[in-house]
Amino acid sequence: MGQKQYRYDPETLSYTAVKHGAKYFVGRVLIQCAYGIVIGALFFALYIYLIDSPKEKELKRENQELLSQYEIMNKRLDQIDIVLADMHMRDENIYRVIYEADSIPTSIRMAGFGGVNRYESLEQMSNSEMVINTAKRLDIAAKRLYVQSVSFDEIVSLAKNNKEMIGCMPSIMPINNRDLKRTASGWGWRIHPIYKIKKFHEGMDFSAPTGTEVYATGDGVVSSVTSSFSGYGKHVKIDHGFGYISLYAHMSEFKCKVGQKVKRGDVIGLVGSTGTSTAPHLHYEVLKKGLKVNPQFYYYQEGLTAEEYERMIEISSNSNQTFD
Repeated sequence: MGQKQYRYDPETLSYTAVKHGAKYFVGRVLIQCAYGIVIGALFFALYIYLIDSPKEKELKRENQELLSQYEIMNKRLDQIDIVLADMHMRDENIYRVIYEADSIPTSIRMAGFGGVNRYESLEQMSNSEMVINTAKRLDIAAKRLYVQSVSFDEIVSLAKNNKEMIGCMPSIMPINNRDLKRTASGWGWRIHPIYKIKKFHEGMDFSAPTGTEVYATGDGVVSSVTSSFSGYGKHVKIDHGFGYISLYAHMSEFKCKVGQKVKRGDVIGLVGSTGTSTAPHLHYEVLKKGLKVNPQFYYYQEGLTAEEYERMIEISSNSNQTFD
């Protein structure tokens, strides 16, 4: 029971006990109830703000999973962009050059989507910026694939009308290398095995035992059969016409002669280590209108899958040194 309250009476100069009625006690109860409601509301608000409900936890988990999927999707789109860039480069610099087809402007290959805002429905999402960016990248990739597909259809049509050119082009590997184990070093800067200096390797090396057969990579005429104690050593050049020449170096033995007509796959010599060479191998080059070009772009009749082709490029690129 609460303590008694007293009031000072200035007239009598004494304290008198204060008597409270029912109204006072009702007011006190209401005040205590109000305090309780306020404190309860504060605790409830803190609970709602700081502690997630099972439903909220589930939604947050789903949201995080979606964010992770978008991140994975964007990484895959990065890989697709690399592949499309490589296809674009080969299409413009190899296939269209070979068949003298008009170039496809970059503005068409990379064109966006104008007009109506096609991503308006995504703007209300919580992660709208990331979702819209991913959607745009998917749309652009799809368009680039479509343009590339149309381009390749045109190239195929041109190829069918140029059967003689196709037969003459150097478009297989010069030795049996279907398992790619003989791929040694490719096009690019390498450390010279003898001079130990950085030198641009303008061809492709294939390691193979002495005596391994070397094939003509396209129809043509043998334009030179040369022996040398340095440089290319024993080497053969074939003129394929249409501006193409192939060169086969460091051979141990010739199987052809100047002026001889050869077909793709004919044996023209044997692998060796003549000239400036440190081990048995074949150094192979392709020239287009007098300029040396990367041979790996011309193996399209080899029957390599996309994975095998990428593996061949990886093997030849990882080597920091050549055999010649």
